[in-house]
Amino acid sequence: MSRRSQGLSLAALSLLLAVVTVVPAAAQDDNRSTVSVSGEGRVTAPPDQAVVRFGVATRAETAGEARTQNARAAKTAMNAVRGLDVPEEKMRMERLRLQPRYEYNDEENRRELVGYEATRQVIVELGRLEVVPQLVADVVEGGANELDGIDYRLSDRSQLRNDALRKAAQAASEKARLLAATLDAQLGSVRTINEQSFDFVRPQPRLARTEMAKAGDAAQAEPDAYAAGEIEVSAQVQVTFDLLTGPDR
Repeated sequence: MSRRSQGLSLAALSLLLAVVTVVPAAAQDDNRSTVSVSGEGRVTAPPDQAVVRFGVATRAETAGEARTQNARAAKTAMNAVRGLDVPEEKMRMERLRLQPRYEYNDEENRRELVGYEATRQVIVELGRLEVVPQLVADVVEGGANELDGIDYRLSDRSQLRNDALRKAAQAASEKARLLAATLDAQLGSVRTINEQSFDFVRPQPRLARTEMAKAGDAAQAEPDAYAAGEIEVSAQVQVTFDLLTGPDR
């Protein structure tokens, strides 16, 4: 065999030995025992913001009269909101909807036009939750006739989210340690962490959607109907740990 051929054979043999020694190490690492657990964390906090949506609906024989009455009632309702020192940028009126009204005539066996209805939604953002009952009562007197909903919120959700994630990770670690100790193993380092879910549960007042006349009476007689309660934040994570058993411990 020539010197060149011998050199090539030695190089090929060296490469083969390198492959043989590397593969088992990788395979051994991939086959290491693991334990995967999920953890859930929950935290609560009182909301510090509220978004109130109420509607102004007016009916008249003509479209123009329905629109005029609606504009007048909406303006009065907005002035009632201003009376609570709500900044202008925190309230707005949605686009006016104008549609015909029909009633069925049994004698003629057909629908007949009986007038028009104009509707508009007003949205108010509040940073003072204690004024919600008074707001509802005032806009009722101002001409609003439908409460479309109250949405309680947090101005800063990041801190609550981090607290829920932290609790979820701690719960997963405690669960993994319990399982490992029960099965006579030792918990190793973290391999993977996956956030599975994250949720904000907002409280809803008992009067979520109702006629404003009833809502106004409730606001005056039973302000607790608009109690904000607490916002619950939950998070769930999936964590995989190495599991040390036998001689690996």
